[in-house]
Amino acid sequence: MTTSHYSGFELDRPGSLIAAVPAVLGFVPEMSLVLLTMDRGDLGCVLRIDLSEDMSEQVAHLAEVAAAAQPEGAVAVVVDEHGAGCHPCNDDYRELAELLMEELASWGIDLLGAHVVDRVAAGGRWHCADGCGRGGVIEDPSASPLAVAAVLDGRRLYTGRAELQAVIAADPLRSAALADAVAATAQRCSPMSDAEACAAIGEARAAAAHVADGGQLADEVAVRVGCALRDVRVRDTLFALAVGEDADRAEALWVSLARILPAPWRTEALVLLAYSAYARGDGPLAGVSLDAALRIDPVHRMASMLDQALQSGMRPEQIRELAVTGYRLAEQLGVRLPRRRQIRRRAG
Repeated sequence: MTTSHYSGFELDRPGSLIAAVPAVLGFVPEMSLVLLTMDRGDLGCVLRIDLSEDMSEQVAHLAEVAAAAQPEGAVAVVVDEHGAGCHPCNDDYRELAELLMEELASWGIDLLGAHVVDRVAAGGRWHCADGCGRGGVIEDPSASPLAVAAVLDGRRLYTGRAELQAVIAADPLRSAALADAVAATAQRCSPMSDAEACAAIGEARAAAAHVADGGQLADEVAVRVGCALRDVRVRDTLFALAVGEDADRAEALWVSLARILPAPWRTEALVLLAYSAYARGDGPLAGVSLDAALRIDPVHRMASMLDQALQSGMRPEQIRELAVTGYRLAEQLGVRLPRRRQIRRRAG
């Protein structure tokens, strides 16, 4: 499931509403059920699940997650490339809309509309899922006010889920090449002294700067930093980088490590990447990173906590407060971190 949120948008024109989905979701959905929640006329939490033959459990969970934000209502968008002109499919769409309406109603949420669209792109066509007879053409998603706002906020819009997953795609050859060295180093550097933890934090920051400037991460550096991330003090201190002036550099390092470190060390890089993405408002990247981390370690404490926060619709400005712990740990270790950067608050 993917979640995101935004507020301050009119929801009375389906063609315009559907065109805004990529901007608020972070990527162009395909073969998906997208649920957009509303509260006092504003667009709130946006959730997505894959279409499948039996969606009963998925829809029930979708409604439960949506209810966490206590919205007044919701609008559903079914993205199905076979949707336009597929008359035999209309009964399936109607049944899906009715199932979603029942599940939402059990949480006190009104389903205000359900639309089917063949593609979320300029010229795509939509119609009502319940056979009301309404329909129309999708406006240009790139011209959506929310797409413009996303660009101004510095958020990346992915062309599809495949592009999103490619960001963290593992490099199996390099991971295999590093496996023995990481395992051997991990035995030598655990537990870490205060001095070793300080040195590891410094090396991680230097590596982040090197990678962000286009440098190749040396194997020995990747091994040392990857092992150090298993130390809770090091990892939790480095969470603070997500809200600091070097946030972009740190995220570049987490992406690189997530691709090349073998499991279980890859988990910590994925969690740091997830937090960094979440803190800057990139819910889709945070979501796929957490999915990958929890597949490696289903009981990982921080990954589970962030995943729960993301699915419940907690806003980035709230999640950024977790970085306070990192600054406090840095002070205890005698490490100086970059200053917190000022982030422009979005309207609504």
